[in-house]
Amino acid sequence: MTTKFGRWLLAAMTCVPLGVHADALGTVEKEIAGLEQAFNAAYLANDLPKYFAYYADDLVAIFPEGRTDLKSYRAEWTEFLKKGNRLTGNTITDLVIRVSPAADEATASYLVAVRTRLADGKLTDEKFQETDVWLKRAGRWQVAHVHYAQATPATPPSSTPPAPAHP
Repeated sequence: MTTKFGRWLLAAMTCVPLGVHADALGTVEKEIAGLEQAFNAAYLANDLPKYFAYYADDLVAIFPEGRTDLKSYRAEWTEFLKKGNRLTGNTITDLVIRVSPAADEATASYLVAVRTRLADGKLTDEKFQETDVWLKRAGRWQVAHVHYAQATPATPPSSTPPAPAHP
């Protein structure tokens, strides 16, 4: 009886996929890393059609100004550039990518240094923390959620020596 059950269990296990192979996950990580590079390059190039094509129609975005959707973000960013403002720097570092077990969702988080030349000629340099959630739908990766927050500098260790312990 144990032998029949063991054969049945083995047969059942070979018919049920146990997740995506590690090689596939590594491939997805590489694909998302390439997409992040292209996505950020389109942003830096101020190429609105290319940049916005990376977003899903049902985007949920959380920016320092609050929560928004694709339609509102597209209108706001288009207006910003129409006024003569331009990105001149966009450097990402510390990219970390996590892929879902089914390899149909990937979360990319990183630090980004952004330089903007405002219409009045002033340059701004800002640092942000960004998280992009990529979903694969109908064979195509798109950003369905983005969280973009001002990066605050880490607090340096105190230069004051600790107080001596009392006996």
